[in-house]
Amino acid sequence: HVQLVESGGGLVQPGGSLRLPCAASDYTSGTNSMAWFRQAPGRGRELVGCVDEHSATYYADSVKGRFTLSRDYNGNLMYLQMNNLKPEDTARYYCAADPSLRPCRQIEFTYWGQGTQVTVS
Repeated sequence: HVQLVESGGGLVQPGGSLRLPCAASDYTSGTNSMAWFRQAPGRGRELVGCVDEHSATYYADSVKGRFTLSRDYNGNLMYLQMNNLKPEDTARYYCAADPSLRPCRQIEFTYWGQGTQVTVS
C-alpha cells in the first residue's frame, strides 16, 4: 500500500507560481505511474498531468506550457511546478499513483493523497 502526502498549496496572485511536492511512502512498483489531479468546487475531477516510470509526461491542454511535472526517484517525490497561475487554476490538487505501466492518461489510479488547496486570487 502506497501512502501519498501533498504539500505546497496556498494563496497566490494571478501570474504567480507555486510548487507542489508529493511524497510517496515508498518507491515500489506501486508508483510506476504518478499523476496530479484537481477538483474545483462544483466541478468534476480533472487530470492535470501524469508521468510514467520512464519520465514520459502528459499534460492537460489547460495547463500545457505553464505546468511541469517531475519525479525524484531517489527521494520518492513528484513535483508539480505551476507558473503563470490563473484564477481558473483554483482547486484542490491531488497526487495519485498506480502500478500500471499503461500510458498514464489511460490509468484508473489506485492510490490517492488527501490533497492540497491552491487558490489564485
